[in-house]
Amino acid sequence: MVDARRPSRQELLALKGRTLRIPELLAMFGERVRNYQTVPMIQEALHEVGLDTHPSFTTCGLTTDMLVVTQNATPVAEDEAGEEVQPGALPQQSFKVGDIPSARTGIASVTSSALLSAATHTMRQKNYSQLPVIDGLADLKGVITWSSIAARYEMGETPTLANSMVRDSIPMAEVHQELFTHLPELRQYGYLLVRENSGKCVGIITGADIAGRFHKLALPFFLVGEIEFRLRLCLGPKLTGDPVRTLKGPSHSGDFSKLMFGEYVRLLDGDQPNERLRQHANDNWNVLGWGGVDRVQFVAQLNRVRVIRNQIAHFDEQPLSAQQIDELSEFSWLLKQLL
Repeated sequence: MVDARRPSRQELLALKGRTLRIPELLAMFGERVRNYQTVPMIQEALHEVGLDTHPSFTTCGLTTDMLVVTQNATPVAEDEAGEEVQPGALPQQSFKVGDIPSARTGIASVTSSALLSAATHTMRQKNYSQLPVIDGLADLKGVITWSSIAARYEMGETPTLANSMVRDSIPMAEVHQELFTHLPELRQYGYLLVRENSGKCVGIITGADIAGRFHKLALPFFLVGEIEFRLRLCLGPKLTGDPVRTLKGPSHSGDFSKLMFGEYVRLLDGDQPNERLRQHANDNWNVLGWGGVDRVQFVAQLNRVRVIRNQIAHFDEQPLSAQQIDELSEFSWLLKQLL
């Protein structure tokens, strides 16, 4: 028997390309809230017909406009988006609590009936400074910390799980919330407990997690910025003026710094389709006088950096691979030598 609350395959397929919000999606399934039962049920139904939402309906805000897309589709094509971001410009990005990996990787806990020794054993084993006390799936009773245990000793009491728990002012965040608004709490308490929309604790964020995440985010931006800076120093003095106007048109100022990254490639690419630009690219390469540099390899590297830069600039959900980071580092080092 077909579940009357579940939309048909045709109804789901008709959603492709539409924009809707969480309440609308839930209503299609006869539901009102996201929880540990409704989320996997809706996700499975969408995936069965090859669909998903961007951003993910599992973590976005209730009033967020979601686009229904083909599963695993990239919402903005890389090549189409790449030239929209001016060199040196960083787009505005909203970081969510759920963007930190440890926010979703699960969390160790004990129940309120456990012995304190069980809690401290887990804390030592996992090198934790705090451990939540949770009954059932989402009934948070408190948090045990080394400081809260020490406080019992300082008061001349024998610590137990019950009297050592921190019960008030527990720093909490939900996966869909803005990360930066919770940083003051993280700084004050040293950690954030993270919950799904259902109320279930799914992870914990510490200062070390933030440092690690932002190192991974910042390094690619730093390398791309370094490359753009060195490209302008290497190419700008010799290609400013007529070479730029040949590419952009006679009314252009000729200012090299106004070019987009893909235009750096076209200034030097001897294999591009446009015959007129190919000839000018040959002239531009000769002007540089880089006798010890293989032009084909240089342009290929420059184009790969362009592709990686587009991925970074539009915050592709897939992080850069170690190979891509190496490519950026190697090309930046090559440009440094050419200077």
